[in-house]
Amino acid sequence: MSRQKQSDILHKLTANSIRFLSVDAIEKSNSGHPGMPMGMANVAAVLWSEYMSYYPGDPEWRDRDRFILSAGHGSMLLYSILHLAGFDISIDDIKNFRQWRSTTPGHPELGMTPGVETTTGPLGQGFANGVGMAVAAQWLSTKFKTSQWSPLNHYIYGIISDGDLMEGISHEAGALAGHLGLGRIIYFYDDNEITIEGRTNLAFTEDTEMRFKAYNWHTQIIDGHNPNEIRKALDAAQKESDKPSIIITKTHIGYGSPNKQDTAGCHGSPLGIDETLITKKNLGWPIEPPFFVPEEVYHTFEKIQIQMKSEYDNWKKNFQDWQTKQPEFAKLWTQHFSPKIPNDLCGKLLDAIPEKSAATRVMGGAALQKAAELFPGLIGGSADLSPSTKTTINNQTSIQKDSFTGRNIHFGIREHAMGAILNGMAVYGGIKPYGSTFFVFSDYMRPPIRLAALMKLPSIFIFTHDSVFVGEDGPTHQPVEHLAALRVIPNVTVFRPAERVETAAAWAHALLSKDSPTVLCLSRQNVENIVPTTKDMMKNIEKGGYILERAISADLIIIGSGSELSLAIEAAKKLRQKKYKIQVVSMPSQDLFLCQDDEYRRSVLPAGTPVVVIEAGVSQGWFGIVESPMTFIGIEHFGASAPASVLAEKFGLTVENVVNKALKLLS
Repeated sequence: MSRQKQSDILHKLTANSIRFLSVDAIEKSNSGHPGMPMGMANVAAVLWSEYMSYYPGDPEWRDRDRFILSAGHGSMLLYSILHLAGFDISIDDIKNFRQWRSTTPGHPELGMTPGVETTTGPLGQGFANGVGMAVAAQWLSTKFKTSQWSPLNHYIYGIISDGDLMEGISHEAGALAGHLGLGRIIYFYDDNEITIEGRTNLAFTEDTEMRFKAYNWHTQIIDGHNPNEIRKALDAAQKESDKPSIIITKTHIGYGSPNKQDTAGCHGSPLGIDETLITKKNLGWPIEPPFFVPEEVYHTFEKIQIQMKSEYDNWKKNFQDWQTKQPEFAKLWTQHFSPKIPNDLCGKLLDAIPEKSAATRVMGGAALQKAAELFPGLIGGSADLSPSTKTTINNQTSIQKDSFTGRNIHFGIREHAMGAILNGMAVYGGIKPYGSTFFVFSDYMRPPIRLAALMKLPSIFIFTHDSVFVGEDGPTHQPVEHLAALRVIPNVTVFRPAERVETAAAWAHALLSKDSPTVLCLSRQNVENIVPTTKDMMKNIEKGGYILERAISADLIIIGSGSELSLAIEAAKKLRQKKYKIQVVSMPSQDLFLCQDDEYRRSVLPAGTPVVVIEAGVSQGWFGIVESPMTFIGIEHFGASAPASVLAEKFGLTVENVVNKALKLLS
């Protein structure tokens, strides 16, 4: 909602404060991107002083407007406006831009700086995160809105750049946002026609307005340095409730710099001392001292804080009244935003999985149904593969433009956007999001998986068809290196369960996680249920690796992962017939196993005892876990098109080959 507009003089002072805080910070650090903050300062000044709802005293206020700087290289614009708006960012923090342990890092990072809504940097991620936030906001608003009042009634604002719109993820996320009619999204596109290499027309000549019209977005084109046009555009965008809005904002990168405006020279480098001085003179700004902000600007934002405090207090009062009058909604709100963990969660999930032989994707689907019953905030879907990934929540409708009451999301064949949208939903809160596709397509999703880990988000990524045993689809669809590729990302828990008990434990971990994403890698082919359903065994599974069949003073340890655990057990039987003492270890999660202390890890894998590892993938990563002589039986090459049983024989994933390799190691 628009507040009283600033006078032209005050607006100019606010915009120039943003410009020159940014310029001075970048100059001091000798690193950064001054051009974008200089060009978009007028937009930020109008948006934050006249339109946005926020309260610095409670940066996590549920009904605040969100602001996403998807063009994260222009981070000083965000830090400058947060400082002016009264968030806990001091002038010393501004001066410490891009320095060690600074709260003003090179790109915005969630959890480091008050007022930063999501980590941005890889272009396009913030754009798609905002779509996820809008999905979450609309879904939760639909659930909690009553005829008298809605606790969630805000906007998702953002600044996006040429780079965001060139990256493919913006096409995916933009199309889905238009399809769903996410009318609470209002993005400003900083159309300054400059990238690092020069003018955008070197590689980018499409009609952006027509592109977004085709996506079913509301579009406007304005002068980004004219505050009245900015206001009119915001008013029009707020009135459009059925479509997301993009305001194509024509700006000058490096606005006001006599020699660097409209050039790539101010995109990724400081202006330089001399150019900074003449730019300040050109815009009528004091040359000294650096980091100068007029008292009128501080005073204006102090008054805005008082207004925002009143708005915030009014919301809290209405919220308390709403809870009192709507106790069933109050209880549901708590279940979403502060969920109570059911006792024996793993056991409850296990009871929901039939005991018969099945693929772990089927077992995972059964666990999902119980999880959805226990966690009302669990929603998600797939990249057009839910019949195969088994990730549809039964008896629930699909989320569509005119219906946000269901719990199934059709992301379309848009894996990259799906991952980033899940992260946006997780950042928003009140929701436990999941998304699924085939494991080989995790390559499309690596950037959002990495950012989920960096932001400590509990997003759930479900990947089925987890190995060459996909079979006839051939090497294009057979993941080989993907387990190693995801395991190497810090703060990601990768689970490859072998059967029913491990699948339940994997899902329990995903649901309980609060500060890291979980990857569930599930099989296409059937597996036998071979793990005892004791509480001790379930606790062992939570440690990532455990002894399934113990041998005192073992001659050999065989480790199996996922569907290859049954192969390890069968090989162990053959070797015991030859009078060898064999210990079988299951390793559903290397990540969790490596988190255990040395004593536990060595109790499972005693130093000096030779080890055979069986996993239908590359060996990378295993040599960092096993300290003893080791033979790896897996696949260090791409797969082939053939039935799974043929591939097992041709690639040596057979009991006979495991026994022969084990005997060779023992000798």
